Amino acid sequence: MYTVAEAAKIVNTSPHTLRYYSKAGLLPFVERSERGIRLFKKEDFSWLFLIDCLKNTGMSIRDIKQFVDWAMEGDDTINERLKMFEEREIAVKEQIAQLEEYLEFIQYKKWRYEVSKKAGTTTVHDSMDESEVPEEIIRIKQKVDALHNFSE
Repeated sequence: MYTVAEAAKIVNTSPHTLRYYSKAGLLPFVERSERGIRLFKKEDFSWLFLIDCLKNTGMSIRDIKQFVDWAMEGDDTINERLKMFEEREIAVKEQIAQLEEYLEFIQYKKWRYEVSKKAGTTTVHDSMDESEVPEEIIRIKQKVDALHNFSE
């Protein structure tokens, strides 16, 4: 058995977070000692990792609680849980696509500042020939320009 502090360390979170999860109804499976101290079993850690995973993908505490409630109800809620994971998969794929767009924009800006640093000025881009720009940067710049001209 593990205390809240020990469990928090194992799952790389704070004891406060685990107590919050407990108060929010996300940890109905966690036992308590005679004095009311939460005691975690090894089997509880897969739940803690799952809760952390769902939270880190943007799922609300309310929706995570709904999932935990369904799981506690048993096999009658398999369809609901499957649907929840199908929806979460779509949401995470959308998040990944958005992050990839952000990463490209950051790479573009990084390249601009690397060139600016070498030239000692940010105006260097005003006189650059397109042949001096890497193809990947041109592609990203075209996407960025298209976003800025969305009203045209």
